[in-house]
Amino acid sequence: MTYNGCEKAPSVAVDFWQAAIESAGDLVYEWNLASDGLAFGGAAARFFSLGEKALPSCSEAFSALIHPEDQPHRLQALNRHFATFSSYDCEYRIIGNRGAQHWVHDCGAVGLGPDGKPSYLRGVLRKITKRKEQEERLQHLANFDDLTGRVSMARLRASLDLALSDSLRFQRQGSFMVLGVDSMDRINSAFGTSVGDAVLREVGLRLANCLRATDTVGRLGGDRFGLVLSNYSPGEAQQLGETILSQLRELAVNTKAGAIHATASIGLVFFPEQATSAVDATAKAEGAMASAKVLGRDCVSVCQISEKSREGFRASMAMGEAVKLALDENRLMLAYQPVVNAHSRKIKYYECLIRMRDQGGALVPASRFIPVVENLGLMRVIDNRVLELTLDALKRYPTISLAMNISGHTASDRSWLRSLVAALRGKPELARRLIVEITETTALHDLDDTARFVNAVRNLGCLVAIDDFGAGYTTFRHFKSFHVDIVKIDGAFVGSIMESQENQLFIRNLLSLAHAYSMQTVAECVEQDDEANFLSAEGVDLLQGYYFGRPELVPQGVCEVSEFEPGRVVQMPVSQVRN
Repeated sequence: MTYNGCEKAPSVAVDFWQAAIESAGDLVYEWNLASDGLAFGGAAARFFSLGEKALPSCSEAFSALIHPEDQPHRLQALNRHFATFSSYDCEYRIIGNRGAQHWVHDCGAVGLGPDGKPSYLRGVLRKITKRKEQEERLQHLANFDDLTGRVSMARLRASLDLALSDSLRFQRQGSFMVLGVDSMDRINSAFGTSVGDAVLREVGLRLANCLRATDTVGRLGGDRFGLVLSNYSPGEAQQLGETILSQLRELAVNTKAGAIHATASIGLVFFPEQATSAVDATAKAEGAMASAKVLGRDCVSVCQISEKSREGFRASMAMGEAVKLALDENRLMLAYQPVVNAHSRKIKYYECLIRMRDQGGALVPASRFIPVVENLGLMRVIDNRVLELTLDALKRYPTISLAMNISGHTASDRSWLRSLVAALRGKPELARRLIVEITETTALHDLDDTARFVNAVRNLGCLVAIDDFGAGYTTFRHFKSFHVDIVKIDGAFVGSIMESQENQLFIRNLLSLAHAYSMQTVAECVEQDDEANFLSAEGVDLLQGYYFGRPELVPQGVCEVSEFEPGRVVQMPVSQVRN
């Protein structure tokens, strides 16, 4: 045991443990808080890349070995540990002889003296330099293309999403450009892929040199690059495209096979006029690039849209602005449609459906603004508002349960899930009355993500439902791993249930599987008494549709707790429920 600076050395460790520590390359330590002395167990000189005499003997000397950028992080971890006795666990860099840097993992625990105050800190230091280098490598690969050094496709898509969002929010023009290097297959065949790679690297570099600092260039894959051009007019974007083509055309690329002249074809789409989502912008720009190749290559082709499409875009933008204003003015609200027990016909819970009042006070059907909201990328904002309204309704109507629909984008949005967790933490009485509905398409998009989302929601005490079930019937076996509570049968299978033997067979098989997995079933869009009786006889648990009630701004037959006089119960009108 090497000991420096303490008045009284601790007992010497057993040789077995000393040998084990040294062979593992770790270092144990004790920091005496009263004397500020440090004691080390293990090959300390080798660990720090210092001589025995240069080993730190006190906390100040040890801190001097820590990289300046990491010192605040370690100090914060120590202060938190001393104040709360929470785990002390942090990573930082130490600087050894001749400036050599090593990452270390430091974890330990404070010990209390007779007076109940911290007396010492004992811990273990382990070198993790190789692990950190691997993490940095993986992080780099996640963000940058390994061949060209330009941003990765995922980062490019994120930049495009941000540019589209800013364009819609601040009414700015922008463009997305897809550039494909011409005849890359011939270059690879004639000179080899290493020469082709050199051409792609040089093209990526020249593209970066042509852009503003606020623009982004990334590799879409193969011979294609994507360029996000924020705050460009259509004329400026086209001019940039011509400049890029000129740069590529006039300056040869020097390779080991000699000078190679490369040309490119460019497709251009303007936003927000021609595209309002990253997928839409990419598809249209790719199509325009393909048109440039058909036109003879080495040219810029602009995405073309019809006047009818322009009119539709202007109408969508107007509705989008109306929705944003309604959000600001709290004119979005919920309508409640009852879901009833298939046998007793008593209300089991209500599904929350979003509605909007226009500035004149008239209700706007969801079918008029939700598709626009989805196209404009505002669905997450709407879903956040629906969450707020639903939680508020659970408080105002303490005797009912509510189901809340969320979009596919929101189901993978961790910030939305964090909001749900924060709102329901410590409130089991709310959580057990909330059902979160995701569509079948969303559930099957990424099975692992869906399983994590479902588990997180159910761990809060909520139920989870799969909505619009039907199209993915062949993958129903996956749902047993999701542990969902409710399966809602798509209304398309219910509307013609009395006439369609295929629909009847589908529902019978679905019910058999659902009940085997202990899932409740809901039949949607029930509008006739004979449909309700048939579904009930087949074993459907719950029914929903106009036959049992249309969506209403006040739930049928419930009591509301007044917001203005806490504790007072206000009786609301009770609608008749069919028996």
